Amino acid sequence: MEKTRSGTALLDRTFRISLLLKGLDGVLELIGGFLLLVVTPAQIGEVGRFLTQHELAQDPRDLVANSLLHLTSNLSGSASLFGAVYLLLHGVVKIVLVWAVLKEKLWAYPWMIAFLLVFIAYQLYRISVSITWGMVLLTAFDIFIVWITWREYRIRRSQRSAPKDDVGAPPSSR
Repeated sequence: MEKTRSGTALLDRTFRISLLLKGLDGVLELIGGFLLLVVTPAQIGEVGRFLTQHELAQDPRDLVANSLLHLTSNLSGSASLFGAVYLLLHGVVKIVLVWAVLKEKLWAYPWMIAFLLVFIAYQLYRISVSITWGMVLLTAFDIFIVWITWREYRIRRSQRSAPKDDVGAPPSSR
């Protein structure tokens, strides 16, 4: 993104960094989904016990360690498969949309916004059921991404529909 508008370089950089973070999140989701396919729930439970044993030996009431242990020990095969499919699909869609928006494909901007709005709605539901600061921060970040993507979409769309002047026209038409 070249600097064509004064005072927007910071927002342009913020937009690109935010998209790259979303893309990295998509890659991590793909890795997590793949791991859920190849690692059994029992193995996940063993890893959870291994990761929390030292902390729980020091503080048996540790909230994070107990939550992780509970999460990993109660994972069923069907929940693991659902999680794998969810993460793989979500990761692929996110990576494709981030790539397309970074390549300034106009069709991708509305899809990215719609994709994020669906997940914002789901996240708001999750917050209403059980509020966590992580979910609140993720939702706020996604709302920011929607706003900045909409802003960039309007700018790119207006640039593509604006008539070229003599300066921007190809040399053969001058």
